[in-house]
Amino acid sequence: MGRLIHFEIHVNDMERAKNFYGEVFRWTFQDWSDYAGVPYFGAVTGPDSELGINGALMKRQGPPPEPGKAMNGFACTMEVEDYDSTEAKILELGGKVALPKHALPGMAWQGYYVDTEGNTFGIHQTDENAK
Repeated sequence: MGRLIHFEIHVNDMERAKNFYGEVFRWTFQDWSDYAGVPYFGAVTGPDSELGINGALMKRQGPPPEPGKAMNGFACTMEVEDYDSTEAKILELGGKVALPKHALPGMAWQGYYVDTEGNTFGIHQTDENAK
């Protein structure tokens, strides 16, 4: 099996991206640029006692994804406690709706957004009553 153990989000403006993900999801960052050889900040996404993975923000090495085109890569989805307040924070900090909030009946609320760097990501709030 090839279990997912790390993710990288490519960004144009490192400080803007750190602010966006830090404010929306309360991630913290560690500077690993010397190790990586490029601007690279490890992202701690939660305590080790919770299920999930950590990742990084990496300085983009080429052009960003074009709006309205198919995604070339993975969309990371973050579990949140309160969908609506998380969406409000995303929009307040410059994110945009890619696919609005919708029910995964009997499971959760799901939606997709574009961050300040042009990357698509999802948010997911578990809710057995979603319909």
